[in-house]
Amino acid sequence: MAQLVRQQRVGAYVGYYAFGLQESDDADLPVPFPDEFDTGVFLSTHPGRLDITSGGHTHTATVDIEVWDGPAPMQDAAGWDEQAEADFESTSGQVAVWSMLTGRSEDVITLADCGGSWRVRVCCVGRAEAAALSEGEGTGYGVERYLIQFWPAKA
Repeated sequence: MAQLVRQQRVGAYVGYYAFGLQESDDADLPVPFPDEFDTGVFLSTHPGRLDITSGGHTHTATVDIEVWDGPAPMQDAAGWDEQAEADFESTSGQVAVWSMLTGRSEDVITLADCGGSWRVRVCCVGRAEAAALSEGEGTGYGVERYLIQFWPAKA
């Protein structure tokens, strides 16, 4: 059974219905955030980058990050609005949270002491509430919540 190695909570400032996680050492990325962002897909990838489409235009989402030593436990689909999985390659073992409006945040998520190949699952709840908030008051904090689970691809 897989063991939880580390967990972290960050706030992701969502702008234009989007935020991303990108390789912390992003100088050599062929497509840096937000270039070629696909707004029609909940989770999409580029080398060293995960793009996430939100239900709301502008707000701060709560993001819980989990790093596992093997495949993370499956999430009950009934508890989430969206779920998706993808492969992710990290050269440094660290990723940063990015916003279309504010750029890179100071939050850094450590996956490992060095680079490697990862599998990632992204789950989200609160999408309709975030959309309604965008149409009404405009901004909010923690209405939309994400669980992002990483584990080694070879596990």
